[in-house]
Amino acid sequence: MPFNRPIPESKRPARASNGMGALIEAEKLVQIAFVLPAAVLIGWLGGAWLDSRLHQSWIALAGFILGSISGMVSAIRMAMTSGAAPKKNKNGSGTGKTGPDGQP
Repeated sequence: MPFNRPIPESKRPARASNGMGALIEAEKLVQIAFVLPAAVLIGWLGGAWLDSRLHQSWIALAGFILGSISGMVSAIRMAMTSGAAPKKNKNGSGTGKTGPDGQP
């Protein structure tokens, strides 16, 4: 039996307007801001360490580039999911996760 994707809901549920919800959203955005520099720094330091161990001079640059790419991918994924709200199931609550038979 083929699996058909459900039609996405056009209405987005209202977010919590309390102070804790705002703090959680702010924490998510701050986390996105720290991911890219941290990934670049880890890649560069790992490459520099490998340079010293393997007596090469190009691995630090490769670590810098790989750290930049991985940091960008991670930051973009986090930014895209930070705007997404949890899906509601048929009765109007929950995360939208269902069992194998389609029932919650």
